[in-house]
Amino acid sequence: MESLGWVALTVGIIAVIVALMGLGWRNRLRRQSDVPEPHEPPADPGPVLYEAEGQYVATTTAGDWLDRIAVHGLGLRGNAVAAVHEDGVLISRTGARTVFIPRGDLTSVQLAGGMTGKFVEKEGLVILTWDLGAQRVDTGFRTRHAANKAQLVAAIAALVPAGPARPGTARPDTARPDTPRRDTTPDRTPSTPEGREQL
Repeated sequence: MESLGWVALTVGIIAVIVALMGLGWRNRLRRQSDVPEPHEPPADPGPVLYEAEGQYVATTTAGDWLDRIAVHGLGLRGNAVAAVHEDGVLISRTGARTVFIPRGDLTSVQLAGGMTGKFVEKEGLVILTWDLGAQRVDTGFRTRHAANKAQLVAAIAALVPAGPARPGTARPDTARPDTPRRDTTPDRTPSTPEGREQL
């Protein structure tokens, strides 16, 4: 009987924790009800400039990597493919809606060690900063293979309009925002299928 009592107490504690987590999530959804929906992906995004498999981590308020954006499915972590196109970045997620970040909304890209609920090695996450309507947000993506990080950052940085960038972020060196920067490193195409570039 005593063991049954401990089991019941444990189950009760777990139920309370789950209920509090659910309440917190609902409150977050209510608080973020004014956050606009992301743009729908274009029917024909054009050729893929670079893509990498990995994990969509989260979207947060820019600069506050603990303030997760929960509305519109942006708070759902999962496996994904990040594809860079001329018109923007498509993050196709397994079991969740695709996140499309138009080129004109991108402001910077950088590497960081983690964000809400996902902390990894130094510079283990690719962080895209962009404008979701009037709100600036950060979206985290972790490539499956570390070798793909630098190439993904370079491909995204080539889309970012030239201008002042935050310390630690990447942007193109060219002054023309409509001209993608070409990577001049000798080996541009990864040997793995998870990251590939089409010229």
